[in-house]
Amino acid sequence: MIDMAEIDGIEDWLIDQALGSPDMATMFAEMCERLRRCHVPVDRAMIGWSVLHPLIDAEAAIWENGNALQHQQIAHAQEDTEDWLKSPIRSVLVNREPVMRRRLTNANAPSEFPLLESLSAAGYSDYVVIMTEFDIPTIRDEISTSGIVVSWATKEENGFSDEALTAIRYIQRRLALAARATLEAQISRTIAETYLGKIAGNKVLHGQIRHGDGENIDAVVYFSDMRNSTAIAEKLGPDAYLSWLNTYFEATAGAILGNGGEVLDFIGDAVLGVFPTGGQSLETSVAQAIAAADETRKRLTAINADPGLPQPLKAGIALSVGSVMFGNIGVPNRMTFSVIGQTVHAAARIESLTKSVGVDVLMTDDIARFAGARSRPVGAFSLDGFAEHQPLFALE
Repeated sequence: MIDMAEIDGIEDWLIDQALGSPDMATMFAEMCERLRRCHVPVDRAMIGWSVLHPLIDAEAAIWENGNALQHQQIAHAQEDTEDWLKSPIRSVLVNREPVMRRRLTNANAPSEFPLLESLSAAGYSDYVVIMTEFDIPTIRDEISTSGIVVSWATKEENGFSDEALTAIRYIQRRLALAARATLEAQISRTIAETYLGKIAGNKVLHGQIRHGDGENIDAVVYFSDMRNSTAIAEKLGPDAYLSWLNTYFEATAGAILGNGGEVLDFIGDAVLGVFPTGGQSLETSVAQAIAAADETRKRLTAINADPGLPQPLKAGIALSVGSVMFGNIGVPNRMTFSVIGQTVHAAARIESLTKSVGVDVLMTDDIARFAGARSRPVGAFSLDGFAEHQPLFALE
């Protein structure tokens, strides 16, 4: 007998989850455990949801009584598997069926879905898929849904009773409310981190959203610019140049992110990154920045090894260190979160000097001290904000 008072308790728990910041997969597993304690005979359940993310198309979690929770992420470019193409979940999404039910015992014909054959062989007797849609931002295609789709399976001899299905439908709608709140929070965080960076995005989401909000921090500034970009753009045309530009950003911005830095801005074909010293030593931040410069050069070398490349991909890199203002700049109703200050201006000027000096990486003396024997002096130069010429060094 299903305990409806306990079912109400699950509803209250889901409301609490919606008011917090739960992990979707963990919340789903806990809900399934709670349903079993209410005598709802769920032995296996799967939840799937679309996400708005630059790398991930959808996620899924599979709970099975007595086994570890499985959490899967499906990338945008991931090729469809045979299991997915023949899955009941995909069929529900393609045909926009709100509910699908299949009895797995005493069937008169083989199932059209291989998964159900496997579940039947494992002792499952009943399988139900329920789709609950709600409106959140997502990438739309023929099989995506801005909501959740959940499959429920039982080993109960006679399958799900009407009472059990009523309880499942009731709880899934409440689960959808908690899922919507959770996914909307994830979307906000993803958008903030994708377009502002993790550090800046986190600051904005925690209230630093007013015009002029910011702070002075010490950081290593990494500034990179593509060589001959105007001529390349004219030669390749818009579509091919966009692909070329993203290849360059993968080599430069990707190296910054891969070594613990933050990419703050893409200025045309230039990349502005920082390695803040807060929470770590200056030596660590400088080492990260130098490692990013090294990795950028390695990535560019690998790219240029392609004989089919229209021309070599080259970039100049500048490293400087000092105090910068890190915060909101612009106008009150259209801002960006970035860094400004003498250190940033110096980095842009230093990068422009890489062409005339004939090197691909230039750095200030404060960086060169940590580079040791790898630093080579190339002369002293006039930089904005400095009364005297400043010595610069190449990174060997």
